Amino acid sequence: MASVRPYLHSPRNNNYIFRAGSFIFRLAVPIPHPLKRRSFCSNASPSRLCLPCSASLSNMDSVAGQGLYPLHRCKTLHVVRHAQGFHNVAGEKDHDAYLSYDLLDASLTPLGWEQVDNLRKHVHASGLSKKIELVITSPLTRTMQTAVGIFGGEDYTDEIDVIPLMVENAGNSGRPAVSSLNQPRILAVELCREILGVHPCDKRRSISEYKLLFPAIDFSLIESDEDILWKEDIRESNEDVAARGMNFMKWLWTRKEKEIALVSHSGFLYNTLNQFGNDCHPSVKSEMCKHFTNCELRSLVFVDRGMIGSYSTTTNYPGKVPHGADLPSDFANQKQHLENESKA
Repeated sequence: MASVRPYLHSPRNNNYIFRAGSFIFRLAVPIPHPLKRRSFCSNASPSRLCLPCSASLSNMDSVAGQGLYPLHRCKTLHVVRHAQGFHNVAGEKDHDAYLSYDLLDASLTPLGWEQVDNLRKHVHASGLSKKIELVITSPLTRTMQTAVGIFGGEDYTDEIDVIPLMVENAGNSGRPAVSSLNQPRILAVELCREILGVHPCDKRRSISEYKLLFPAIDFSLIESDEDILWKEDIRESNEDVAARGMNFMKWLWTRKEKEIALVSHSGFLYNTLNQFGNDCHPSVKSEMCKHFTNCELRSLVFVDRGMIGSYSTTTNYPGKVPHGADLPSDFANQKQHLENESKA
């Protein structure tokens, strides 16, 4: 049988047209897609290759591991775990110590206060202290001591006409009173407490008692004076902590402040932050979600991808002000001609 050769080729779609006697037929040869090749993707280690992600040209930024978001749909969250508490020391020696009522609402150790002082120096040296608009704290002694020590004012004196953030020797700390003068508001929120139940160190005291120790902290969002969340015989599951954390994050987005500090606990932070970062490279997720050490600070960008917020931008500019029709091209050409003549 004689061979049949194409007499027409369309390179655009790689089609070949053949003629055999009185018959004409077409053969389409698939063109390899430029994206369908082995490449690195965001859910694989850079040390090995993986099969390509099912991505289109419209989401190539996610394949590349980058993204853009409007600034007014972002917040900066400066996350801090409380400094070393007496329960941390006892629990490292014997885990059963967490069951002791001697550690009820544990306060900071002398080393913990040293950690607070070091982080305070960093916050001021980095300029972060001038940016933070709101400090949110878990309503337990160790977190409130940490929040006040890092983000509060200088030593309090009676000559200053403001109430102190913390009175002298609060929680048997041996520390002087701390001023609230010209400092960001500190707001106590129940949702960001440590894992609830069984461990007395995670049980809070009455709000009435806290108000005497921390007069300038805002407890207005806490409805019950006594702790009705902590149960002696039921320990909150990690799944429930994560769900509580997500509710906290949803509430946080309703705040108008853009630079917020959060002082909380290891268990709460770990379970909450692990709900995020699944679309990141594993090393980025680990950087964001791994367990916090005492008095560690991490700054994170909190992004609204679902139009949750209703705040308008303060930095975008509409352009073309005043509004009006664009100049016709013949006017632009005439203007260019006059400019050329003036240069001649």
